[in-house]
Amino acid sequence: MEFETVIGLEIHAQLKTKSKIFCGCSTEFGAPPNTHTCQICLGMPGVLPVLNKKVVEYAIKMGLATDSTINTFNQFARKNYFYPDLPKGYQTSQFDLPIVEFGRVEIEVDGKKKVIGITRMHMEEDAGKLIHDDHEPVSYVDLNRTGTPLLEIVSEPDMRSPEEAYAYLRKLHAILRYLDICDGNMQEGSFRCDANISLRPVGEKKLGTRTELKNMNSFKNVQAALEYEVRRQRDVLLDGGEVTQETLLWNPDTNRTASMRSKEEAHDYRYFPCPDLVPIVIEESWIEEIRKTLPELPDARKSRFVAEYELPEYDAALLTASRDLADYFEEVVKKGVKAKKASNWIMTEFLRELKGADVTSCKVSSDQLAALLVMVDDGTISGKIAKTVFLEMMNSGKDAALLVKEKNLVQVSDQGELLVIVQEIIAANPGQAEDFKNGKTKLMGYFVGQLMQKTKGKANPKVANELFSKELSK
Repeated sequence: MEFETVIGLEIHAQLKTKSKIFCGCSTEFGAPPNTHTCQICLGMPGVLPVLNKKVVEYAIKMGLATDSTINTFNQFARKNYFYPDLPKGYQTSQFDLPIVEFGRVEIEVDGKKKVIGITRMHMEEDAGKLIHDDHEPVSYVDLNRTGTPLLEIVSEPDMRSPEEAYAYLRKLHAILRYLDICDGNMQEGSFRCDANISLRPVGEKKLGTRTELKNMNSFKNVQAALEYEVRRQRDVLLDGGEVTQETLLWNPDTNRTASMRSKEEAHDYRYFPCPDLVPIVIEESWIEEIRKTLPELPDARKSRFVAEYELPEYDAALLTASRDLADYFEEVVKKGVKAKKASNWIMTEFLRELKGADVTSCKVSSDQLAALLVMVDDGTISGKIAKTVFLEMMNSGKDAALLVKEKNLVQVSDQGELLVIVQEIIAANPGQAEDFKNGKTKLMGYFVGQLMQKTKGKANPKVANELFSKELSK
């Protein structure tokens, strides 16, 4: 029996405001436990929340960027449940009247494009954090995160493979970063993903029993967890069993899921309109003002890179997946470097040495990389030496010109100087010289390699090829 996979994602994006959603406490990450708190975010009796206008603006921005409907009348609700890191005993969220609905995001997998629907986006406050002791049977509560503004983005169950879920997650992450409304750091919890997944026989319209996956703190883990769950549910169904509706935790060390809690029936959160917050009425004029501030988004920028810089689709897609990377590329090109050369260097040497770190943390600025590539173009250094210099730049942050001078790496292009060495190499390798004359032209690489060895890589490869061709033809 063949099965169809059905996946929907719920994403919590921590909005990049300086203060919390209903009070003036800082949202800065990494402060000592329970220092960014006040009577409001701790849920003390008699306090009243005041909505942070920036949170509403950011939610509207994300709605506009995903072709969504902005509900000009929306409302906060209380979501009632009890947990140690939720001091009020309820979460202020949105229920039947969210701020954003009916959006769409286009993804591409294996060259095929597909639209993933967005059911809704709503504003809410985050809960605190439990820290479990590794040695004692106790847990500690840090309420710094309580009240941090979140935008929950709920997709339609439109994804049919872990690869599509990965692409959708990446695209939303990129849009949030382009808008500069979320830093997207999964390790710090500012971009979190829960996945709902089920299987059904091919052709069946009714959805199968789903499981919910949690504790996935990287894009790689999301895809790996979904792939595992597809295999697990398929084995259960082929054996004649039934999938249990439950919440599962992903363990990246064992590459397996483990049951967190059963979820046989939907939990009754007893939603009701929040009596402390008035409904939100958004003027159309404000929405249009926000629309004017939207930056060029990933898809539009990718199309422009293909048209303006004549880059292949692959290059353009990789460079525009991150706003910082796309900015870096364009800054290098503006300094006079050919687009394809800049693209090749950034996609290979630059990204390899960056090792997944943020582009803004790189020691080599766009101006410095551009200067290095100009030195290659004007013949000051060879491409091979440039790679060595770049590694040193990444470690030290020094300019290319300074490193080339310090290490005496200027390319040797003087024909007279190189001719002497070329003639010595030919005289020392008469057999290879004769073979070259008899048609084994691939030996040119051998001769040039010998020259590079003697000049410590500083010989100009173009001049070297010309000299050997001339001397070996005599």
